[in-house]
Amino acid sequence: MSFINNLIPSLRREPATRGDNDRSAGPVQKPAYRVREDEGTYTLTVQLPGVVKSGVEITADDGEIRVTGRRDWQRPDGWTTLHRESVDATYELVLTHDNAINADNVAAELRDGVRTVTVPKAEAIKPRRIAVA
Repeated sequence: MSFINNLIPSLRREPATRGDNDRSAGPVQKPAYRVREDEGTYTLTVQLPGVVKSGVEITADDGEIRVTGRRDWQRPDGWTTLHRESVDATYELVLTHDNAINADNVAAELRDGVRTVTVPKAEAIKPRRIAVA
């Protein structure tokens, strides 16, 4: 069974918020992502444009990895919005797995709007070299 066997779409909606000339954040969006595998880990990269480090949450339990993020635009003092196409956004990505990971040692970093999550494989599924006597 592979690490990612299906994607669970999010059905939740955030409450609509409106400001001057602003559009609603709308539904929760699935961010673009990529999963890479090597001998000892899976690496998940998730694009979260405009989401600051404190706006991201990652959980790994019960057979799923969940990455959520929120992009909020704060209007600076004295700022008058003339036109705005970028909107507040809520992102959620839920990936299921076959529990062949070491959830206690998942690590993450955020650089340039891309969250990289390193998921170690469980010892039981890592390849082993066996010496021939």
